[in-house]
Amino acid sequence: MIAVLPGLLAGVQRVVANDSGWCRPLLVEVYRVAAALLTKLGEVDLGWLAADRAMAAATGHPGMVAAAAVQLGQALRASGRARAALSTTLAAAYQIAPPNPDDDGSPAAWSLCGTLLVQAALAATCRGENHTAAKLLDEAAGMAVRVGDGHDHHRTAFGPMAVALARAAAALNLGDASEAITWHEKTTARDAWQWLPIEHRASHLVDAAHAYVRVGDPISAGRVLVDADRMAPAEVRQRPAAREVLAQVARDPHAPTTIIQLAVTLGLS
Repeated sequence: MIAVLPGLLAGVQRVVANDSGWCRPLLVEVYRVAAALLTKLGEVDLGWLAADRAMAAATGHPGMVAAAAVQLGQALRASGRARAALSTTLAAAYQIAPPNPDDDGSPAAWSLCGTLLVQAALAATCRGENHTAAKLLDEAAGMAVRVGDGHDHHRTAFGPMAVALARAAAALNLGDASEAITWHEKTTARDAWQWLPIEHRASHLVDAAHAYVRVGDPISAGRVLVDADRMAPAEVRQRPAAREVLAQVARDPHAPTTIIQLAVTLGLS
């Protein structure tokens, strides 16, 4: 995917330059994809730039601005700018939220607002603000009930399952690996786990592996990494965060053979 990204961006920019604006949502989406991919691969400055371009392209369209702000928040948080990530995502969330809390609104709007609150909560955990994070996740959970599981409005995959997985990630960020594992194990046992996009599930399993490593359970860490590799190999083999935990597990004397072999294949041991 990274190899085709420059050509994809150039092609979309040419199309947008030659029309009257109807292709602008496509340009925003391509920049969002670019930002998400670059951030995952550890190219956080380029990810921030792509997200910023998405925000600029979305100007004047509140829904598109909110969607682009999801990736901007991710990129800012990954680059260590947690305060900026928190303020950016909160501002975007409350701009897109229906003005009347009792209004049903649209599932797409609730999905964007809830996803932004999740991103804000994760930014808060990077600042050690556990109370703020818990409050934001509870607010997002209320929105998730309105949306339900099994949807992917604006490519958010937002719903009760996504919020539960975010609680696991928040616990891990705050240093409570045992709590993260508890959320992981009870959440992935639900039927709705299978409704999430594959890359979302694989990304979560990488986080779960980090949690298992922290509690000294390399067997479980290896198991979830193998599961993630089967689902979406690129999430494990190309992401720096995944390669790091894979190398850690492979060095443990009790590491599963499959993990040792994968680490050798990837040149990590």
